Amino acid sequence: MSEQTISRRRLIGAGTAAGLGAMLGRVPGVGAAGSERTADVVVVGAGFAGLTAALRVMQAGHSVIVLEARDRVGGRAFNRPIGGGEISERGATFVGPTQNHILNLAGEFGVHKFPTFEDGDNVYVNAQGQRSTYNDQGPLGTAPPDPTILPDLIPAILTLDQMSTQVPVNAPWSSSNAGDWDNQTLASWVADRSVNPNFRKLVAVATRPIFGAEPRELSLLFTLFYIAASGDETHPGTFERNFNTHDGAQMWRFFGGTQRIPLKMAHALGNRVALNSPVQQIGQANGRVIAQCGSLQVRAKRAIVAIPPTLAGRIEYTPRLPSNRDQLTQRLPQGTLIKATAVYDEPFWRDAGLNGQAVSFSGPANVTFDDSPPDGSKGVVFGFIGGDEARKFQRMTKANRKAALLANFKTYFGSRAGHPRQYFETNWSQETWTRGCPVGIAGPGTLLEYGPALRKPVGRIHWAGTETSTYWNGYMDGAVRSGERAAGEVLAEL
Repeated sequence: MSEQTISRRRLIGAGTAAGLGAMLGRVPGVGAAGSERTADVVVVGAGFAGLTAALRVMQAGHSVIVLEARDRVGGRAFNRPIGGGEISERGATFVGPTQNHILNLAGEFGVHKFPTFEDGDNVYVNAQGQRSTYNDQGPLGTAPPDPTILPDLIPAILTLDQMSTQVPVNAPWSSSNAGDWDNQTLASWVADRSVNPNFRKLVAVATRPIFGAEPRELSLLFTLFYIAASGDETHPGTFERNFNTHDGAQMWRFFGGTQRIPLKMAHALGNRVALNSPVQQIGQANGRVIAQCGSLQVRAKRAIVAIPPTLAGRIEYTPRLPSNRDQLTQRLPQGTLIKATAVYDEPFWRDAGLNGQAVSFSGPANVTFDDSPPDGSKGVVFGFIGGDEARKFQRMTKANRKAALLANFKTYFGSRAGHPRQYFETNWSQETWTRGCPVGIAGPGTLLEYGPALRKPVGRIHWAGTETSTYWNGYMDGAVRSGERAAGEVLAEL
């Protein structure tokens, strides 16, 4: 039975496990009235963070149960079959240099990387709708070499990179400039330093795919932290490493798609994973933690909540969470991001000397990437639709959405782009157990006032998820890091 089959069917819960239950395992009694399980640790969420935490707890010789609300594992990593045994990623797609925690985890499970296709030129459509091409392996990387914008672009990136070095990734709120930086938005900072309205628009083109948000929604301190987090303990973060494909966060992909890794992790955990098990309540009493999901009750010594803060805030806690933690969950909404994908018989844009990447002032898809299989047997290109463009896109009819997206693709890659074999959208804001993508975003004042509660355990409850990571916050690597940290916290207490 293939891993993709596992991801498409309900594995555990309410009498649906059947043969798949034997593959991934079953928590005995799940779905039975009044059923109760016990373990050393209960983990909420079976994305990269939760599965990593559960694996490390299991490998240390302790019992663990993972409760996942969805009928699949992977969280924001979600493969879609496109025929011929190939897939396209609906969510998380890329990995890059300094993301060694996800790369090491992939190696642990025999999942290998391959280069994102970048032979050829990028497409750029400027504010006047004029199309041009450029090579992204020069000093500007993926940023378009637009001479009308460069006088603002280059100093802004250099200044943001320099400012980010003053932001401690483990406590950005402790920066000596935190008060000033968290009291303004990225938009206001850019406006104070630029007279070029097109440069301001280009900043939004960048923030929509990176955050699923507009510059006005982002605290400057949070933006600087995100840049600082785009590295590791020995390589300072930079905006370029975050945004670029060559030598950047979009440099590689995984054979079989990103969800292949959590599928293998879940298989290793076996009957410790329970799907279709949304946690409604978590209580702490008498030195124990009790997680309640429907008729199933799990009693444990410690809990790891490994879901986005906005979802963690929807769980009922007894006793109530401290006010600063509760308020934090109300102030870290998920970004607004849609991924729209077109599948063709072949990656025809490559014959025209293009690599499938585009940067455009014109929406709805301001940024695109080649997501074709490694052998090029099919052509796949997707566009990120974020922030205001995503909100406008959601208000359109399905037919009009497709027409608008394909109009983008035709501008970027020619008339053949208007006739895909398949077209599909993934609107992460409409995913009940995600509520948006790619990351929780902090507006002005959030980190300064509530940031210290981000990772601080509450009694026997520990917090994980990419939003809690110090490095590569919002990425798979950050999720893995957070799971490793939370597992370490729990193991130290068991």
